[in-house]
Amino acid sequence: MSSLESPNSPPNLSFTIRSGAAASTPTKFSRSISTKEPSFSHFPYTPPRLSAPSTLSKSLHTSPLASPLHSLVPTKIPDLHSAAYRCVSSVLKKDGQILSIAVSNGFVYTGSDANAIRIWRLPEFAECGQLKTKACMVVALVVYNERVYAAYGDGKIRVWRRTSDHGGLKHIRLATIPKTGSYVRSYIAGKDKTMKHTGPITALAINASDDILYSASLDKTVKVWRISDLKCIETIQAHPEPINAIAVADDGVLFTASDDATVKVWRRNFCRGDQPHSLTVTLPAKSSPVKSLALTEDGGVLYGGCTDGYINYWLMGWFSGQLNYGGALQGHTHAVMCLASVASYVVSGSADSTCRVWIREQDGGQHTCVAVLVGHRGPIRSITAFSGALGEEYQSSTEDGFTICTGSLDGVLKVWHVTCKNMKSSSLQSPAQSGSEYFEL
Repeated sequence: MSSLESPNSPPNLSFTIRSGAAASTPTKFSRSISTKEPSFSHFPYTPPRLSAPSTLSKSLHTSPLASPLHSLVPTKIPDLHSAAYRCVSSVLKKDGQILSIAVSNGFVYTGSDANAIRIWRLPEFAECGQLKTKACMVVALVVYNERVYAAYGDGKIRVWRRTSDHGGLKHIRLATIPKTGSYVRSYIAGKDKTMKHTGPITALAINASDDILYSASLDKTVKVWRISDLKCIETIQAHPEPINAIAVADDGVLFTASDDATVKVWRRNFCRGDQPHSLTVTLPAKSSPVKSLALTEDGGVLYGGCTDGYINYWLMGWFSGQLNYGGALQGHTHAVMCLASVASYVVSGSADSTCRVWIREQDGGQHTCVAVLVGHRGPIRSITAFSGALGEEYQSSTEDGFTICTGSLDGVLKVWHVTCKNMKSSSLQSPAQSGSEYFEL
């Protein structure tokens, strides 16, 4: 990759929120462009210069099948996919930076620097409500089983229950976890299971099979909360460096991504007493801090977005139960801050202010970038993607359409509709992969 440290380039960002006094010198990695993590308050700044529209199409390329650490022999792949996209909505509120997005049952929830979570109704994408608290900075959102879980900058998680009131949407505040008294008593007693995180929370995830909530933090731990009573039942000392993202498979397998340039895989074993989560395997991410994770709906492919702009991915062996390193998607010039998966597509948002749409072939080993969404003037911090809702009127029998919501540190929330047209060809052949790395699960 060519040098990217130009005067007009923004700093490489991650999910971390650090004050200047508390920040420590991060570990240096050989392929990382920059691992310095400034506070979100350091904006605005001059955005990166974007390519002219006429040259953007030249940047759409097929990803390699080998590690970016090794030399690649270009493989000419027939252009079997065409894509069209348009921005159907662009909203700027006086909320500051958009930090989190979640979608559930026809509603989109967005969190920002402000103390309000905004609610948007689909398909018209009209604002229909707010969830307000005294705390600010909604850094993570997840909606599950008619409950909204929001992590704030104060290290606490607030919970609402969603109901319908005379045909309208209503949210009832249920709890704040952990309760102040609970973690103070635990501290006095010398126990830390119910204490809140000692650093900002970076991500939330739901384990639907076990009915538990995970929260990851810059304090290098993952806490496990039992949803039935909202109590912390376990603290996982997961990484030696801050944790940036987590993901959970349908079978309950937990994935954690960290600044230590690894993704760790955890399984829950109820026979292990107070520490049921055990480390299964550690996946190296080619020496670059991992800032985002996404898992396909069937759990067949795991994606990890890194500081150097690469998206590493691992393929699950259905019969062997192994994770096979598949390669890396190249295209972004700055840190990949967020990822989302929908159908056969993976969508990536980056600190280079662009969003890329990649289509995955059936075998999972070949990816092609089919669209580059340009319009934000700041790093894209949060993203979600879903089919249906906003795209039904545009689809035809030969097209596959879906909707993407992107939130940026420029304070703008955008909604995109992407339509991809598949052109079948018998000439496409998947090149054989060699030098694969396997990891037992």
